[in-house]
This record gives sequence, structure tokens and C-alpha cells, in this order.
Amino acid sequence: MGFFVVTQSKTVHSVPQPRAAFKFSWRWIWGPISLLAFLLIWSVAAAWSGLPAFILPGPAAVGERWTAIALDGTLWRHTWATLSQILVGLALGLSVAFGLGYAIARSRRLERALTPYIVASQAVPVVALAPLIVIWFGSGLLAKALICALIVFFPALVNTLVGLRSIAPELRDLMRVYRATRWQTLVALEIPAAMPVLIGGLKIGATLAVIGAVVGEYVGSDRGLGYLINFARGTYDTPLVIAGVLTLVVLALGLYGAVAWLEARTVGWARHPQR
Repeated sequence: MGFFVVTQSKTVHSVPQPRAAFKFSWRWIWGPISLLAFLLIWSVAAAWSGLPAFILPGPAAVGERWTAIALDGTLWRHTWATLSQILVGLALGLSVAFGLGYAIARSRRLERALTPYIVASQAVPVVALAPLIVIWFGSGLLAKALICALIVFFPALVNTLVGLRSIAPELRDLMRVYRATRWQTLVALEIPAAMPVLIGGLKIGATLAVIGAVVGEYVGSDRGLGYLINFARGTYDTPLVIAGVLTLVVLALGLYGAVAWLEARTVGWARHPQR
């Protein structure tokens, strides 16, 4: 049975709107101000602590080291290795979580059968499972992606269940009245209604995937930011350690910002409800 949307046609005359005047907002400068304050505190602590540079380097030493590895290509090579592992692991973990979450949300029997195993998979720290994954799947991209997927899976699964089960029963009854198929219900109701919660799970997963990639690179790898940080730690190259950590922070912020952009383009209505 088809779905019909009734609209009332109106003739709309476009009226040119005056260009809004530029309005200053303090929220634009709070980020730069906090960054400058952080760098200032860091510089003062490094200068007055009396500690050697290999223990507490200042921002200038870290910036110099970061620039050096950026110019010779080392930073970009390791960053791309970590980013590729994150993206593959994120896609794998979210796909399994969304698919399994949809199945569990529709079947209480499946939930009772799988819940003990799902909880057990999260009871063991990823750091303890990572060596086994590396032994079984090698030290390449697949092993790192599986570690990322494992750490992303549970939060995404929970958000999927919450999103699907928070749909009002009246809306499901309406779909049954229209004799909608399961696929039509999924596309027309369940995905749009649960999208705000699903995007929340994607935000969590995007940041947790960075942790999973670093854990995998610590266990066994010859490339990636986790490997670079571990190597620098062993040689007491503290500026390089901090440069690698800051690069991970930038990477996580970039992924979070990409998901936030997606949220604004898809479910902006959920953040700014009509009054």
C-alpha cells in the first residue's frame, strides 16, 4: 500500500531580505583564549620546574619536534596508518552493532540468548584481548581494525537499542494501519526516529576508535601514532611523545567534528525543536 502526503499549495513570493549585520560573539574567542592560557601555563611550568627537557619539555621544544617529523613525512605516514585503522574499525564495529541492535530490538528471545555473551565481551579489558587478536590475525590492518571494532561495538549497540525502543507505540500502530512492510517501517519510521540516538552512539564510537587503534599499535605494529609514541618513550624522546599525543587529540577532535557536522545536516531538528 502506498503512502500519501497531502500538502496545501501556496504561492510564495520571494522577498529579498536585508543582509544581516556582523555581530560579534564571545563564543568565537573562548577556544583560542583557553588554548593560549594552556600554552602559557605549560610554558611557565616547564621553565620554573627545573626539570630537564627530556622529562618536561616546553611548548617550543614540542612544536619544533612536531615540525621536524611533519616536514620529513614521518608524522603523516604514521597518522595515515592510524586513521585507516580507525575508519575500517569504526565501519566494522558500527555495522555489526546497528545490525545486531536492530535484530535484538525486535526479538526478546534473541536478546535473552545473546546478552550474556555481549556483556562478557565487555567484561574483559581490550588490552587483555588485543594480544590474542594480534596472534590470531597478525599485526596488520585487520587486527587493529578488529580491536577498534571491539571497543566501539558495545556503546553503539546500546545506543541502537535505546533509539529503536524509544519510538512511540502510536507511530508503530500507524505504520501497521497503513500495512507498511518491515522495510518500509525501517526506512520511514525507525531510522529517522532513532537517528538522534544513533548519532550519539557514532560520536562515542568515533572517539573510542582512536583508543582501540592505539592499543593495537602498542601490542604489535611497525607503524601508526601508537607505535611512534611507544618508540619515542623507549628512547626518552619526550617531545616526540607529546607531539604524538597531541596529534591523536587533533585526530579525535576531527572525527568528532565530522560526526557533529553530520548531525547538524541530518538531525538538526532534534537539537532545535519547534516551540
